[in-house]
Amino acid sequence: MSRYGRFAHDALKNNQLTPKKRFGQNFLVHRETAEAIVRAGKVTASDTIVEVGVGLGALTLPLAAAANHVYGYEIDSGIVRFHEQQKDLPENVTLIHQDILKADFNEIVQKCGAGLKILANLPYSISNPFIFKLIDNAHLIKSATIMLQKEVADRLSAEVNTKDYGVPTILLASVATVDRKLTLKPAEFHPRPKVDSVVITIDFTGGPKQTGPYDYTLFKHIVRSTFNQRRKTVINTLSRANLFGVTHKEDKKTNKELAHRALTDAGIAPSARPETLLFSDFVRLAVCVEKLQKEAK
Repeated sequence: MSRYGRFAHDALKNNQLTPKKRFGQNFLVHRETAEAIVRAGKVTASDTIVEVGVGLGALTLPLAAAANHVYGYEIDSGIVRFHEQQKDLPENVTLIHQDILKADFNEIVQKCGAGLKILANLPYSISNPFIFKLIDNAHLIKSATIMLQKEVADRLSAEVNTKDYGVPTILLASVATVDRKLTLKPAEFHPRPKVDSVVITIDFTGGPKQTGPYDYTLFKHIVRSTFNQRRKTVINTLSRANLFGVTHKEDKKTNKELAHRALTDAGIAPSARPETLLFSDFVRLAVCVEKLQKEAK
C-alpha cells in the first residue's frame, strides 16, 4: 500500500470511520493522480471550484493549491467532523455538509459566481442522478471534470447504434461535449472498487445545441419515452407516450396514426429503434410532435 493509501486507511481507522457503501465511498489514495485530475480540469489561480465528495481531502488539497477558492460538498457527517477536528483543510476551502443532489445550483452560483467549474471524485452511487442534475442546470455550469465508473463514462460518450447509447448520451450531447481524460485502476482507491474508473471533462460552454427552435422539455420527454422500451420500435413507444392528448383506450389507433405522422414528417422510419436515432433526429421529431399538438388544440 502506498504512503497515501496507508494515510487513508489509518485516518479512517483512527477516527472510527468506515467507507459507507450507501454513499459509494472509494477514497483516492495517490497524490499524483489527484494532481492529474486537477490538471485535466484546467484549474487556474482565479477559479472558484465546486468540489463534490471531499472525502479525506486527496483531491481537495491540490485543488486548493491551484484555485482561488474551493467550496467542498460532503454528505458524510463523520467525514465533515473529521476535517473540523483535524483542521487539515486550507483556509481557501469552505466545507459544506450537504447532499449535492439536494443542493440548489442557483444558490451555489450566488456563492461561486456565474459559470460553475466542478471537480469531483464522484461517489458511484450518485453518478446517474448527478449527471442528470448537471444536464438540468447546464446553463449555470462552465465545466465539470468528474471521475465515474467506466461503464457510466462509456454511456456518456457512446456512439449511436451501440448498447451503451441511450438517454444520458443524447441528453448530455444536447447541452455539452464530453472529453475522456484518464483511466484509473482499482488500486488508485481505498477500498478498491471492482471496476475501472474514468475521468471525463464535460464542457458546457457551447450551450444547448440548436438545430432550430424546439421545445426542450418535449424533446427530453420523447427521448425518455422512446428509450423506456428500447427494444420496441419508435412507432410503438411514441404512440404510448401520451403526447397528443388522446387518453381513451378506444383511441389507441388515433395515437398511433399521429405518432406515425410525426415520425414521417421528421423523416424517421416508424420501424426504427431508438438507439439508431441521432440527437438531430430527436430534435426534428420534437418539432413535428409539437406541431401536431398545436393543430389538435
